[in-house]
Amino acid sequence: MKPYGNQLNFQKKVAYDSKKKSDKISKLNIKLIHRIFDTTNVSLLVLIFTLFFLSFDSQRKWSNTYKSLSKTRAINNNLIDYISKIEEFYISELESLSIYRKTRPEDLIYLNKLGEEKESLLKKNLSSLIEGLSDSNYQRGY
Repeated sequence: MKPYGNQLNFQKKVAYDSKKKSDKISKLNIKLIHRIFDTTNVSLLVLIFTLFFLSFDSQRKWSNTYKSLSKTRAINNNLIDYISKIEEFYISELESLSIYRKTRPEDLIYLNKLGEEKESLLKKNLSSLIEGLSDSNYQRGY
């Protein structure tokens, strides 16, 4: 073995063989690392799509809930308006009680009750028959 610089040729050959083995090992390691990354990427994508659809569904449910809550709020606002109008009416009625005075029997005007005239049933039917004949409502024949 001839010395090559400060090193021997034999040592160079051994270093080359060990480099081949380390290349084989590193290729296997790289393939394994790539497989691990591919698996994690696919599982992350599946997780992302699952969470996306779950959040989309919950957003739809929240939108429906918000819509019903806004309808309820509108109904409550209308009820508050009605209640305030009723309160205003009652307050004005209570205030008007002090304006009006109570009536006494001397203040009332009594009217005599007039008797109703009763018309006989025969007279009523006979008069309607005569009117019908004169207006030609009742005709002979077809």
